[in-house]
Amino acid sequence: MTAQRIPFHLISMDKLRDYAQFLKLRLASLVVFSSALGYLIASGADWNGSTLMGLTLGGFLIVGASNGINQILERESDRLMHRTRKRPMPDGRMKTSEAVLVAFLAAVIGIGLIDYFTHVLTTILSIMAMLSYGFVYTPMKRVSPVAVFIGAFPGALPVLIGYSAFNGHLNFEAGILFLVQFIWQFPHFWSIAWVLHEDYARGGFRLLPGGGDPGIFVARYILFITLFLIPVGIAPALLGYTPYGFAVLSVIMAGAFLYPCWKLVQQQQLLQARKLMLASFVYLPVMQLGHWLFKL
Repeated sequence: MTAQRIPFHLISMDKLRDYAQFLKLRLASLVVFSSALGYLIASGADWNGSTLMGLTLGGFLIVGASNGINQILERESDRLMHRTRKRPMPDGRMKTSEAVLVAFLAAVIGIGLIDYFTHVLTTILSIMAMLSYGFVYTPMKRVSPVAVFIGAFPGALPVLIGYSAFNGHLNFEAGILFLVQFIWQFPHFWSIAWVLHEDYARGGFRLLPGGGDPGIFVARYILFITLFLIPVGIAPALLGYTPYGFAVLSVIMAGAFLYPCWKLVQQQQLLQARKLMLASFVYLPVMQLGHWLFKL
């Protein structure tokens, strides 16, 4: 009897790369880092390795599932944009049925890990983040720039997910962390939307404030929103959650974030938008890491 051949091609490196691109695992790293820091901030020095592992692995899969839902719903738009047309679905390397199965399995396994290793509230928040990102924010992107405001809610939930993973509860400190991440998303995403404005327009997305083109109005709007990070950033120190040294760090980081905002108002150039985008990638992890370290 001839032995049945194992279809190794189904698990080739190319296929694994397609899955990683479909789930956007590199992008998920920033989200999962935020969740892990939320847990460490809540637990201080009393963190548990298995809880952190379950939160991290489950978080990667849930974020991956959210990204997968996004790509399934936007597969036609992705074909129109230079940045996304080589993704597995628009490039024809992954069928819709396969994509749905991969996203479903990632969601189920991720939720299972979160539920097993953490708490009910953490599981609920994780499901809320995935569903609101995938099925509310994603379709709204083609309708109105208000989608950025809507997307800021699931975008800020990871830090609450992590915070609640410690003991299943949230408090005022968690609310401040949520507010910092909520406000941060506006300059972060609008700087990306400025840089990718033409490509987004090809896909039918107009996500800058007012739905218009990059210019002085958008730059001033970004600067105005970013200013709110100053009072929110120093709030943990003022309310006694961290030493006052963290307030100094907060002001320094806010200044470093506001500087490219101000330069964007002055020049309204693509280079300044890129610098603002890079500053946004630095600001949030430094703030969250600093919050944890100052509490130790």
